[in-house]
Amino acid sequence: MLGLSIDKLLVVAIAAAIIIGPTRLPGYAKRLGEIVRGLRAFLDAARARAETETGLSREDWQSLDPRQYDPRRIVREALAEPPAADARACATSVAAVDPDAAPSAPARRSVVTGSSAHPRRVLAGASARPAETAGDEARKTVSSPPSGGGRRP
Repeated sequence: MLGLSIDKLLVVAIAAAIIIGPTRLPGYAKRLGEIVRGLRAFLDAARARAETETGLSREDWQSLDPRQYDPRRIVREALAEPPAADARACATSVAAVDPDAAPSAPARRSVVTGSSAHPRRVLAGASARPAETAGDEARKTVSSPPSGGGRRP
């Protein structure tokens, strides 16, 4: 709201009360109330006129809102939904088509950590640090410096 907070509005109201004075303050407050009521009536009339001219209700306008295509919102809603029963139905339909097909193992849930340049998948429920491999051990092994520490005399 244009950077206005309750604190700033309170300071402005107190300053206006001091500057305007107690004798003229009720008149200005009445005028401000009339302006707000007039603005609200104008907006309601404009909304009703737009609905009648376009034939679209408020719900129809909300369905056309481009913010619904925000990728963050789409991902948030997809993660909030429980897993569909379609996966189980798909597995039973595969078994019906090919009875020799082995049922697939349930998907293990993992968490992506690290930066976008170096992402790491860690299984949910596993330790925060994945198990080190032999290659990691070889990289960590550091040879000792040559005798004398590599310093010049």
